[in-house]
Amino acid sequence: MSEAALIERIAARGDGVTGDGRHVAGAVPGDRVRDDGILIPGPNRAEPLCRHFGKCGGCQLQHVAEGALADFVRDRVAGALEGQDVAAGDVLPALLSPPESRRRAALTALRAGRQVAVGFNAAQSNQVVDMRQCPLLMPELLALIAPLRGLLAEIAQQRRPVKVKLQLVDQGVEVILEGVKADGLDAAMALQDFAGAHRLARLAIDQGDGLETVWQPEPPTVRFGDISVEVPPFAFLQATATGQAALVDAVRRAIGDAGAVADLFAGVGTFALSVQVGRKVYAAEGARDAIAALTGAANRARALVATEHRDLFRRPLVPAELDRFGAIILDPPRAGAEEQVKQLAASAAPVIAYVSCNPASFARDAKMLVAGGYKLDWVQPVGQFRWSTHVELAARFSR
Repeated sequence: MSEAALIERIAARGDGVTGDGRHVAGAVPGDRVRDDGILIPGPNRAEPLCRHFGKCGGCQLQHVAEGALADFVRDRVAGALEGQDVAAGDVLPALLSPPESRRRAALTALRAGRQVAVGFNAAQSNQVVDMRQCPLLMPELLALIAPLRGLLAEIAQQRRPVKVKLQLVDQGVEVILEGVKADGLDAAMALQDFAGAHRLARLAIDQGDGLETVWQPEPPTVRFGDISVEVPPFAFLQATATGQAALVDAVRRAIGDAGAVADLFAGVGTFALSVQVGRKVYAAEGARDAIAALTGAANRARALVATEHRDLFRRPLVPAELDRFGAIILDPPRAGAEEQVKQLAASAAPVIAYVSCNPASFARDAKMLVAGGYKLDWVQPVGQFRWSTHVELAARFSR
């Protein structure tokens, strides 16, 4: 029998990979795999914490020890840059969010008779894995899963998937149910009773004709720095508070003491409001409800934040606009910001803080910026989606 091949790295989808490119499901760097497929465990394995691991699509990497998990997050970023021939001054060690820290989740519920399954979908499947434990979610979210089964047994249609969105805000948990039929007084009372019993911050449902808020004792808020934002239902927030803190800290380091800053794809103000003290900030966002929330918060706080509802894909800021700022913060969706980056590459903006949730689109955009004369000073990988192959980062470019 030939010598067993060493697993050298984890691929983007979570498989272990040997030096000659062989992919092995469930393998970890340091493991060895024999020609007959038998896996010989190495030193970088961990015992999965969740009984659903291997079936649930929420985690791919619970079997990976902490150090190797951090290496995977860092290597995803470094590998994407290498693939685009982009030199980085420094790819820093990854920062991982701890277990039980996810403050937002989009789950699926399915009713069959009186039984209701609630959870993440199985990997590459529409099957719902009925969640009985979850080492990812904050306890406040997990505590609602069992009561939600009871509620959905009353109002969910048979064998029609319901999207269940949970998010922790300052006042508690907000729950969004999409795809339910809450007809009649009994259903309305059941929703009210559920929201009151669990002290929800907000309960909203979508029966097919738009979102309807059925419970909201006061406007739900999220605080960035010293400013509270009244957020729309399931507003985009960073997945964990520790992940948000890591990204905000990296952005602060990147922009330094720049006196005027533009925050592009600003959302509800995660970065704009966190860095606004002592400087002027211009914030642009294409989602109307998000920019309205940010505008209202900035006005109430009398912050020096000017906002604009602007589609940066169709109408990116051009160099004449960009050159007015001492630093640019860029936090685009997964697809990246190709049109805006083309304009940045042609600008004289001295510093760019680029936040990304997709190393591949980031590396593509980084190549354009470097070709335009920028230097990639450093990259901070962030693993907010613990045990997942989903990787985030913040980076600094300078002229």
